[in-house]
Amino acid sequence: MTFLVVGLSHRGVPLDLLERMTVPAARLPKALDDLARRPFVREAVILSTCHRTEVYAVTEGFHGGVQSIRDFLGDLAFVAPEDFSDHLVTYHDESAVAHLLAVAAGVESVVRGESQILGQVRQAWDRARDHGACGGRLDAVFRQAMETGRRVRSETGIGKGISSLSDAAVAMAAARLGPLAGRRIVVLGAGEMGQGVVAGVADRGGGPEVVVASRSRARAQLVAERSGAGTVDLHDLDLALEDADLLVTSTGAPSVVVTTARMADVVQRRQGRPLLIVDMGMPRDVDRGVGGLAGVTLLDLADLRAYVDAGADQRHEVERARAIVADETARFLATAVQRRAAPTVSALRARAEELRRAELARYRSRLSGLDARQQEAVAALTRGILAKLLHEPTVQLKEAAGSPRGERLADAARELFALEDPAGARIRRDSPPVAKAG
Repeated sequence: MTFLVVGLSHRGVPLDLLERMTVPAARLPKALDDLARRPFVREAVILSTCHRTEVYAVTEGFHGGVQSIRDFLGDLAFVAPEDFSDHLVTYHDESAVAHLLAVAAGVESVVRGESQILGQVRQAWDRARDHGACGGRLDAVFRQAMETGRRVRSETGIGKGISSLSDAAVAMAAARLGPLAGRRIVVLGAGEMGQGVVAGVADRGGGPEVVVASRSRARAQLVAERSGAGTVDLHDLDLALEDADLLVTSTGAPSVVVTTARMADVVQRRQGRPLLIVDMGMPRDVDRGVGGLAGVTLLDLADLRAYVDAGADQRHEVERARAIVADETARFLATAVQRRAAPTVSALRARAEELRRAELARYRSRLSGLDARQQEAVAALTRGILAKLLHEPTVQLKEAAGSPRGERLADAARELFALEDPAGARIRRDSPPVAKAG
């Protein structure tokens, strides 16, 4: 079995492509169903955030697994594989473990050490488990990722200062507008990102006027009450924008919410007053044509990345975090070696003991003339023969554990001795049989 990571992230990938690859929460169950039925895929987790869409999977073989996941991503986004293959990043086995642990630690994020990614990794793992797409092998590595993420945050200062995309968005807006005191700010979206923006504006003080709009009026009110902000109904959003200085959006909607036609009417009523829009949605909330309207400056996640990269100076803390990731990766791999061999060795010895006892029971009548001491000698003899017979297979399985050879030996042992696969059957019980490579 191979542990694979296949996907795209903010590193060198156009925002348009990353946007098309995003898996909204509402589509995740269907996407997991589709992925779990692909050839070679045995377990899978899909992590889709503002800046990455990655599949973490246990597959039967490397090349077949990569091909299946690549085809899945193409079908998901209605994009031909050759149109995104150059941007696809692939890790396997040890490097895949190290990558997941680094993602959970926040060192692969746009904002290094961001506070949200660890929760997003946990949520992706939980959704896959709840849906029956994740089994024992992925459980083990995701559990290690959570421990690593918590350790990095407790032992380094990587999350200090700007620690989230929301913080970065507020800082970037302030860099463009100057002090936010006295400004009128509209926040569209009351999810985690929107809450972070409202809190970040409030932390700066100075009394900016903030109003929150959301599809859920109750959620908007809850977010507003926490920081003394106001609310506005979505139907009245245009009115709120007539005298706003800043609009920050993060709705999670599957398509554009703020259209060019809608904003053209607002701009006409603003009579040339400038408006800064920071679109944090993925997919984007604001039609790109809005940026061409008079007086409107439209920034998106690509601009946010550039802003963070220009101001980032946490090299020492990032190095400390990466050292912890390397340490935790080595610790996981060392433990995994024994963990992978143990079930097969245990099953092999249990099977042999079962056969030994069955044979002694079959010959019980023939051994009835022996006294207790002689019967124990016979039992000890059979145990000794089995111990010597199983010694070399046990050594070979343990020494090769965690390698392709170890997987082949374990598979052969399970087949030759009719042992139960410790990884269990295919996670999706209603899915078709897994195709074999070659």
